Amino acid sequence: MKSCRFRVLKTAITGYFRLLTQDWAVSVPLRVKLSVKVDYACRVLAQLARSFGADDLAHIEDLARVEAVPANYLVQILSELRNGGLIVSKRGKQGGYALARSPAEISLHEIVRLIEGEVLELNGSGEGFSGRQVDAVWAGVREELEHHCRRISLEDMVNHSAEEMYYI
Repeated sequence: MKSCRFRVLKTAITGYFRLLTQDWAVSVPLRVKLSVKVDYACRVLAQLARSFGADDLAHIEDLARVEAVPANYLVQILSELRNGGLIVSKRGKQGGYALARSPAEISLHEIVRLIEGEVLELNGSGEGFSGRQVDAVWAGVREELEHHCRRISLEDMVNHSAEEMYYI
């Protein structure tokens, strides 16, 4: 049996991967599910990125309202982001949250790994006649997806629209 080597040409969190062999090409719809928690974390981090470098800190109530995230859930997310070193916090009346580093230095990969673990978790067993080859293909997809996520910074997620501007 002829061994096929696949190469992922296009990577995106949602979209199509074009898998190629020597003899044929096919577009395969691939749905990668990320949790609501990752979505909320990205939105809140993007909001914090808008005010990066300012002296004022963001308050949890304002972040929850502007990004439409339940405040109780946001407390948990902010705690994980703080423990992971992406944000800093200050307690008290003058307290709040801010990014720990520049938005350009924080990758989507870092955010997803902190909140979810693996970008694409593989559960293949490698069993059966084709198991190892199928696992190898999925490992290549994961590698390309992780590479793509490393190239996307938090700065890329910031909405700079003036009409949507939120000041802390």
